[in-house]
Amino acid sequence: MHGSTVVAAASANLTQFFTNMVGTLAVILVIAAFIGGSDIINRFSGTVSRWKQSLIVGVLGGVFGIYGTMTGLELNGAIISVRDIGPMLAGFTGGPVSGLIAGIIAGVHRYFAGSTATQTARLVTYACIIATVCIGFICGLLSRKYHDRLIKPHIAFLIGVVMEVFHLSLVLLIVKPFSAALDIVKTIALPFILVNSVGFTLMITMIDYIEKQRVMTLERSRLKTELEVANQIQRSLLPPITDTYPGRPELDVAASMRPAKEVGGDFYDVFFVDKDRLAFVIADVSGKGIPAALFMANSKTTIQNCVRDIPSLSDAVSTANESLCRNNTAEMFVTAWIGVLDLPKGELSFVCAGHNPPVLISEGRPEFIKLRSGFVLAGMDGMKYREHTVGLKKGDRLFLYTDGVTEAENGAHELFGEERLISCLEGASGKTSNEIIESVKAAIEAHAAGFDQSDDITMLCISCTGPGEEA
Repeated sequence: MHGSTVVAAASANLTQFFTNMVGTLAVILVIAAFIGGSDIINRFSGTVSRWKQSLIVGVLGGVFGIYGTMTGLELNGAIISVRDIGPMLAGFTGGPVSGLIAGIIAGVHRYFAGSTATQTARLVTYACIIATVCIGFICGLLSRKYHDRLIKPHIAFLIGVVMEVFHLSLVLLIVKPFSAALDIVKTIALPFILVNSVGFTLMITMIDYIEKQRVMTLERSRLKTELEVANQIQRSLLPPITDTYPGRPELDVAASMRPAKEVGGDFYDVFFVDKDRLAFVIADVSGKGIPAALFMANSKTTIQNCVRDIPSLSDAVSTANESLCRNNTAEMFVTAWIGVLDLPKGELSFVCAGHNPPVLISEGRPEFIKLRSGFVLAGMDGMKYREHTVGLKKGDRLFLYTDGVTEAENGAHELFGEERLISCLEGASGKTSNEIIESVKAAIEAHAAGFDQSDDITMLCISCTGPGEEA
C-alpha cells in the first residue's frame, strides 16, 4: 500500500481507531475495577511470596496486553491498540519485574499476531515488541522510585505520553523505509498517544481510589473494634449495682447509662466512704467519643479518691478540681453532682459543680434541689465549692440525671424538659428505683419517637427506706 493511500485510508478511519481503542479501554477498566474492588488480588497475595506476587501481577498485565492487541485494528503491519496499558499497569502496581513479565507476555503475543507479509510489517512488529517490553520495565522502575508522585493524574498522564512517544519513536528508528514508518506514525499518533495516556491515567486514578477506600474500610473496621473494646472497658469502670451491691437493706439503688455514641462522657459512681457513709456521683464530661471517655475515667478515679481520702466534701471536690485542671491540655471539663449519705442519720451532704439539679421525691412529691451551684470541674483552678446538707426521711428518693435526659429531642426538636421529667416522677410512689428509671426511659423514648439523640442519657436513683428496714 502506497504512503498516500495509507494516509487517505487511515484518515477516513480515524474515528474508528478512536472508537475501537476507547471501547477496549473501557472493558479493561471495568475488569480491573472488579478485580481491585473485590480484593481478590490482595487476599491471594497475602498467602504467597513476593516474587509470586510479581508473577501474578505480571501475568495479569500481560493478559490485558494480549486483549488490547486482539481488539486492535491493523494498519500496514501496525496494530492500533491499547496493548501498552497492561505492562504499564503491571509495572506501576508490581514493580519492574512485573512490568517486564507483562511486557514479555504481551510482546510474544504481538509477535504471533503481527503480519509478516512485508519487511515493513515485520519491522513494525519488532519495534512494537521492543517498545512493549521496555515500557513495562521502565514504568516499574519509575513506580518503585516515584510511586507517590506517579499517582497524581497529571504526572500519570505525562508518563503515558512519554511512553507512547517512545513507542512511536522506536517505530521510526526501526521500520524501513522511513517514509512508510512516518506515514504510519503521522496517522496513528493522535489516537495512539491520547487514548493510551488517558487510559493509563484512569487506571492509576482508579487504583489509587480503590486503595484509599480499602485503607479507609480497614481503618473503620479497626476503629469499630477499638470502640467496642472501649465501650466494654468504660462499662467495666462503672460500679456493678446488683442485689448484693451496695448490699445494705436500707438502700435501693439503680442506674442506667446510654451513650449517644459507642463511648460517652457521662458516668455515675456509687461507693462507701466508710461502713455508714455512702458516696454517689453523677457527672457529664464535655465532648463525646473516646476523648470524653478517657477524661471520664480520669475524673471518676480522681473524684472517688479525693472523697474517700479527704473528710470535708467541699475540700475533696476542690482538690479534685485542682487535680483535673493540671495537664488538662485538651481543655475539657466535667459537670458533677457529688453526694455523701450518712445512713444512720439520714443526712445527705452534697456539692454541685455546674450539674443539673437532682429531684428529691419526698412523700410522693418530686421537687428539684435547686441551690447555688459551683463552677464545673477542670474548668479553672483555685475554685472553692460550697457543701450543702439536707435530711432524708424514710422512703425519700433522690433522682439524679445528666442533661441528656431533659434535652432529649423529638423530630420537631422539642426538648423533653424539666416539666415532663417531674410528671414522670409524680407517679413514683410505691415504685422501686429501677422501676422509676425504666419509667423515665420509656417516657423519653415515647417523646423522641425514634429520633436519634446527640447526647448521652444517664440516670441514678437512690432510695433510703430507713435504718435497718428492708427495701
